Amino acid sequence: MPALGRAVAYSCDFSEGKSMKDDLRNAKYVIDIGPVPSLPVAGSELRFPVGRIYCVGRNYAEHAREMGHDPDREPPFFFMKPANSIVQDGSTIGYPAATKDVHHEIEMVVAIGKGGRNIPVAGALEHVWGYGVGLDMTRRDIQGEAKKMGRPWEMGKGFDESAPCSALKPASAVGHPAKGAIWVKVNGEVKQKGDLSQQIWNVQEQIAYLSNLVTLQPGDLIYTGTPAGVGPVKPGDKLEGHVDGVGELAITYRA
Repeated sequence: MPALGRAVAYSCDFSEGKSMKDDLRNAKYVIDIGPVPSLPVAGSELRFPVGRIYCVGRNYAEHAREMGHDPDREPPFFFMKPANSIVQDGSTIGYPAATKDVHHEIEMVVAIGKGGRNIPVAGALEHVWGYGVGLDMTRRDIQGEAKKMGRPWEMGKGFDESAPCSALKPASAVGHPAKGAIWVKVNGEVKQKGDLSQQIWNVQEQIAYLSNLVTLQPGDLIYTGTPAGVGPVKPGDKLEGHVDGVGELAITYRA
């Protein structure tokens, strides 16, 4: 396991890569894949471009226990969702395909504004641009079957419209939330409720650990884990999520 805080961060020199990216901004492509995935910035006309979406698993002790795991024995682990699985706040979306058991998982989302590798815990928050409220929607039946067979989870986690997220608020405006309520309601009834202070690995530690595995890039998102109480949603359900000091999120599944 990478040792948190012992590595030396470096300032990413992407000069050659940046030059190539600049050249490609005006490139002509053989197919149209649509706009760059992005999220709105609260109170602004600007948008935050989304590169990669990392999610940390079982980062609240009670959730780890409800999933049948011992939170005291696990280092952090991560899975990914496609950038184009983002769902905008206020959207009405279809119920996911090939499943009869979709679960909600409410999370605080970290938006990375400064890239880096081997980032020390002490400097990790310097890489954060801002925060949002997200839902890690999960096809639990597909995930469970994959677990039993020892196969990857991707089709249980990284499907279409699996990453709803609110507008982002810059850290310069909201600071770096480390405590405060996080909850989700389904049809007006609270289903999950916890506190950011209950995270096993805080935001700084998540960034440091993840940056030992991959080079973080501007535009990356980190879904930081969910408290206990995950449960099913069905067609017609309305989900409302909240993180103190960060914001709110609402989506509806089409009946």
